[in-house]
Amino acid sequence: MKLQQAQKLQGPVPAHPLAAGDFTRQPFARPPRACAAFSLIEIIVALAILGMVVTGIYSSWIAIARGARIGLASAVEVQRSRMALRTLEDALITTCSFSVDLPYYSFDAGNGNEASLSFVSRLSESFPRSGKFGDFVVRRCTFAVESGPNSSKQLVLRQRPLLMDWDKDEMQHPIVLARNVKEFSLGFWDEKRLEWVEEWNDARTNQIPPLIRVTLKLTTGDASSSQVNEITRVIAPAAVTVQSVWQSPAQLPSRAGGAGLPGAPGTPGTPGIPTPPPFRLPGGPALPR
Repeated sequence: MKLQQAQKLQGPVPAHPLAAGDFTRQPFARPPRACAAFSLIEIIVALAILGMVVTGIYSSWIAIARGARIGLASAVEVQRSRMALRTLEDALITTCSFSVDLPYYSFDAGNGNEASLSFVSRLSESFPRSGKFGDFVVRRCTFAVESGPNSSKQLVLRQRPLLMDWDKDEMQHPIVLARNVKEFSLGFWDEKRLEWVEEWNDARTNQIPPLIRVTLKLTTGDASSSQVNEITRVIAPAAVTVQSVWQSPAQLPSRAGGAGLPGAPGTPGTPGIPTPPPFRLPGGPALPR
C-alpha cells in the first residue's frame, strides 16, 4: 500500500531506450582512453632528429679539436725551427780556427739532400749538452740533415771535444733540433766575387766565411693540409782564421818602432805582415777589419 503511494508521488518511471528497441536515439558511448601515447612513426622521427643533432655536435667538436691540434703542431714546429737556428747562430758566432792546426780546426760545409756544416767553436755553458762535456768548452759541432722516422728528414747536432773521437752515445743519440725538414741550405759570402756562393770547397777550408746564410724549411700539418714554414738568417762569425805567423811568436819580427804589426814594414831581412783585406758587406762599402 505504501509502495503504491510512493510510485504515485514520484510519477511514472521512464523506460530505457533499449527496452523499446530504439537504437537511433542514443548510440553506444566509447570508453575514455586511459592515457596518451606515441606512435611508432613518431618515435622513429624523434630518434632520427636526435641522431642528426648528436652527429652535428660531434662533427663540430672533431673540427675544433683537429684545428687546435694542427695549430699547436704548427706553433711547436715554428718555435723548434727558431731554436734550431738560434743554436746554430750561437755556435757560429764563437767559431775559431788556427791555420797551424788546420786539420783540427777545418771549416767544412756542403749542400744537397743531406746538407752538413762542421766547425770548431768555443761554446758557452748555456749551450745544449754543455754539462755533459764539463770543462771541454772547445768542441767540434756538426749540424747535419739525416733520415728520421716515417721517411722524414731531421736536423741533428753532434759534438765532441777537440782532439777526442766521437763517443758511441753522441753518434747514436744526437740532439734533434728540427723534424720534418724539407730543406736545409747554406750560402757563403765571397769577398772576391762579391756574391753568395753555395759551396765552400776544400781550397777555402783554411778560412772562415765572413757571412753565412742559413735557410731552414719545415713541413707542418698532415698530408691533407701540409704547410711549409721557411726561416732564413744571415750570421756573421765574430772570428777569422789565425795565421801561423800570428800564432808563433818566433816568426814575428821585432816590435821596435812598430815593426811586426799588421801593415807595418818588417826589420831588415824579415818580411812584414800583410794587412788583412777589407771586409765588404753585400751591397755596401768596404770596411776595415
